[in-house]
Amino acid sequence: MSRKRNIKLLLAFDGTAYAGWQKQKSEKTIQGVIEDRLHVMTGERTCLHGAGRTDAGVHALGMAANFATDTEISCHGLARGLNSLLPADIRVLEAAEVEAGFHARRNARAKTYWYNLTNGPVQLPTERFYCAHVFAELDLTAIKSGLAYVAGTYDFSSFEGSGSRDPELAGRGAVRTIIEAGLETLEPGSYHRFVITGDGFLRHMVRNIVGTMLEVGRGRLAPAEVAGILAARDRSAAGPTAPAHGLFLKEVHYE
Repeated sequence: MSRKRNIKLLLAFDGTAYAGWQKQKSEKTIQGVIEDRLHVMTGERTCLHGAGRTDAGVHALGMAANFATDTEISCHGLARGLNSLLPADIRVLEAAEVEAGFHARRNARAKTYWYNLTNGPVQLPTERFYCAHVFAELDLTAIKSGLAYVAGTYDFSSFEGSGSRDPELAGRGAVRTIIEAGLETLEPGSYHRFVITGDGFLRHMVRNIVGTMLEVGRGRLAPAEVAGILAARDRSAAGPTAPAHGLFLKEVHYE
C-alpha cells in the first residue's frame, strides 16, 4: 500500500456567510465547504484539520490546514483546482506536501490575530463586515497600558467564552501565554488595529480582551484593573465580547 500524502493548505476566507470553521450538520462552514470540494477533485472523503476554530463571522488571512490523500494531483494543481471550485469568499493561497507527522493544529506554536475597528462618526458600508464601529472617543494611551497587563503567561478564565475548550489541551486549563498585545492606529486616524499573538487562545478570548480594552478606552475601567480581572478568573469580571466581524486570524506560526 502506498503512503498517503500529507498536504498543507494556506487559506484566506471571508467568514461573513459562514457559521465558523468547524463542520456542522445543518450550517455552512469553511471546513465543510472545502472538504466537499476536495471530494469533487479527488473522489476521496477526507478530514481537513484546521489550525484552530474560528467563530461565525470571523475572517482569516492565513489559516493553515492539512489533509491526507492518495491523489497524485500536484500541489499546484490542487491549489488551482480548488480555487476554481470554491466560492469567491474562500481561497487557497498555497498548497505544499509536508511530512507525514505534520498536523496544522498540534504543530502550531503561536497564532496572531488582528482586530480592526473605527471610532469615526460614520462607517463606510463596505467596511461593515470587516471592521467594528465603536461610537465613542477612546483613550488610546489607556488601552495600550491595559494591554500590557495581558502580555505574559496567565490563567485567562476571565476572558474565556463558555464551552469548546480542546480536550487534548485540557491539562493546560485556561493558562495561555500572550507574546504580544498591542494597538496600532491606521490612516485615517480613526482606524485602529489590535495585534495579539499567543501560544493558544480560548473560545472568544481575543474578542473578550478587545471588549474589555474598549471599556478601558471609554474610561469605564482603569488600566490597572485589568490585573484584577485576570486574577478573578471569572468571566463576569471582564468586559463584553467584541463583535466577531472585526476579527481576523492573521497568521499561524510554526517552527
